[in-house]
Amino acid sequence: MYQFQVSANTQTGESIAIVGSTPELGLWDITKCVHLRTSGDRYPKWWTDKKIDIQPSKELGASQRLEYKYVRLDAKGRGEWEALGSNRWLPLKEQEQNSTIVVDDGVFGYLQPYPFGYIEEPAVRKPLEEGFLGLKIVVIGSSVADGHKAWLLKGWVKLLEETLQEKYGHRVVNVSEVGANVTRTIDRFAEVVTKEQPDIVIIALSLGNEGLAYCPPHERRAIQRRFESGLLTLVKMTRALGARPILGGVYPNGAYSPEHYFLLKDTHNRMLNWDVPILNWLAAVDNGDGRWREGISFDPSHPNTMGHRLMYQAIDLNLFQIDKNELAVEKQRFFSPNEIPIYRDNAGFYIGACIEEKRLRISNPSKYTYTIAPYWQELQTVLQSKAGLIPGIYIAKNPQKGTLPYFAVQAQGAISTTVEIPPGADLEYSAAFNLFAPNNSQVLFYDGHLGILQNDARHLWVINESDHEYNIHPMWKEVRLALKAMPAGVYEDPLYPDIPFRTMMIGNQGLESRVKLPPQSAVLFQYKCKLSDISRVAIVPLGDRCAVRMMLYKMEYDGPAFPFDLTRTTNIADIADIIENRFYDIWNPSFLHYNPDAGRIYHSKWGGLSFAHEVEDTDDPTSDMSPVHERMRVRYTARSERFWYTIQNCDKALFVRTGIADRGGVIDLVNKLEKECSSKLFQLLLLSPQASDEFSNLPNVLHYNVEFNPDLMYDDLGHWMYCTEVMRGILESLGISSKNLFWCPPNPPKV
Repeated sequence: MYQFQVSANTQTGESIAIVGSTPELGLWDITKCVHLRTSGDRYPKWWTDKKIDIQPSKELGASQRLEYKYVRLDAKGRGEWEALGSNRWLPLKEQEQNSTIVVDDGVFGYLQPYPFGYIEEPAVRKPLEEGFLGLKIVVIGSSVADGHKAWLLKGWVKLLEETLQEKYGHRVVNVSEVGANVTRTIDRFAEVVTKEQPDIVIIALSLGNEGLAYCPPHERRAIQRRFESGLLTLVKMTRALGARPILGGVYPNGAYSPEHYFLLKDTHNRMLNWDVPILNWLAAVDNGDGRWREGISFDPSHPNTMGHRLMYQAIDLNLFQIDKNELAVEKQRFFSPNEIPIYRDNAGFYIGACIEEKRLRISNPSKYTYTIAPYWQELQTVLQSKAGLIPGIYIAKNPQKGTLPYFAVQAQGAISTTVEIPPGADLEYSAAFNLFAPNNSQVLFYDGHLGILQNDARHLWVINESDHEYNIHPMWKEVRLALKAMPAGVYEDPLYPDIPFRTMMIGNQGLESRVKLPPQSAVLFQYKCKLSDISRVAIVPLGDRCAVRMMLYKMEYDGPAFPFDLTRTTNIADIADIIENRFYDIWNPSFLHYNPDAGRIYHSKWGGLSFAHEVEDTDDPTSDMSPVHERMRVRYTARSERFWYTIQNCDKALFVRTGIADRGGVIDLVNKLEKECSSKLFQLLLLSPQASDEFSNLPNVLHYNVEFNPDLMYDDLGHWMYCTEVMRGILESLGISSKNLFWCPPNPPKV
């Protein structure tokens, strides 16, 4: 008995039917076809409503098959064949007639070289025979391991099961699940594997089920890392049962791109170095681009019958030529002392390693400080030969202040970080790789170098595996949005809270501050308080040139541009008027005029306002200013929106103005700022080479007799840095630092 199903998109009035080479399917006569049906909740899936009894012909022997095709019928019953050329087919075997076979034909119009069908009733698992002497092998994986898209689910596992039973007397139990990924498999492991008391566990999962093929590009590395860490977690769980783990290798996907293929091979090569037996499939089924070889796949994710057979044939059967005594020796290997001594000297300084769990313990009972450094060759040599360290960052458990809470390991297994181990220290370091396992933390972001992981609602790890400092800021869209997963608040490095840029502010839109990570480091950020519990200060430049913007850039206090950052505004009265008019007309084409001799755009409404950074090399402003006008409209609309958003959302505003000013102009500007700031606290910081007496006794006004000339800064980096340090000192005197700086988002909500 057979039931057929296929996915097909249809228009109103159209339907799908099947016609084929047997009387039951109309003998290729469309008028005698078998109609399929669909439903609103299952469309575009179409299926035959009744079971069709198609019997093999006894005269034709064992090599007979049914051929057929689907047709799309219009409202008048006229048929359109799904494809020209070869037909769909399935084998007809007498021994298969006792059950109903559901034939899944994939997609209308795409004819598979090999059919896929499965028996409607699930097979009943037979108990082990009394006196069974072979090994019990459990396979836990996803749909490919379950045999999907192979005829009657006779995939690589079923083929392996038959061979191992015949060759060695082993028994295979398949507990794979359609759609399973590493997270799901870890969750169900105890329920479906532990109770079987296996001798061997084959773990057969894929990067495809982790979402690699269709995720955004910036999430691919995170998926790869979670998959690898999850596999090693499953290896550890298997060994905890006293069973031998065997890993199914990675395999292609029809939707993979060159970058996917690079990650696939990267994972494949790493798995080969895990000291775990691997079913090496890639060479057998990969077409050289990360996709299935021609004719061996049913769909992007699954091999067909031939693909499954190639996967089976690639398995080294010698992996299973073992007995229980050999497994007992292996079990002892992984359960003899967890920690093996690596190094000890006469003063008691000790290093031990737990290779299976990727841990290192360092104990210093002496009265001396020890320095672990790349140049300690004796120690590095023994670490490389005995400790089994994996490349990457290792993180201290319960770190102490004054002790570096992390170190980095090179590809050869040597420690590349200089670490001071004080007297009395007893430290345990674990590979940060372990944090990426699905049940250990939630990976918020990972790009192959920078990892951000949520440990719990109050803690998150930021890991920098690169050789360079990482500068994390709100303008980095993917990172900013990833941190929306954390509860809003202020997070701080509890070990070194006073280091600049070790305060992370997270709001409803994600990251709201800049954070810096040293090369090859790991920093734990701990929830400190609500955002509303601190007073955040916004620094808003008001011209007269870009000096403030340049200094904030060197201090790394800069964020997205404000309206006056890249303009020249020689007249303080213009500033006051522009703000009072809420920047209306600042980018009005009627007031913008290009001067080719000066290479600047001048504003006719505000004579002291001009622009030097808006004309680009591809523009022809003397003939056509429209591209410049449009660019300025977009830029200055966004900059003015940031200005008002910042004033409304910061706790205190510090407006900064360079250049010569007069007392009356300052009073006018302060009055207008006070109106716009309403009751919010603000100050106007004046930085100009003139006597401060001129501005004495003015509320909300601070003046410093200094000159910050951007032309001199451009000409001399040393002068630029000197000016920046002066500016830093002024801000520190006002209590402003990276711990309380307000950062405006690049695209703030409309105010």
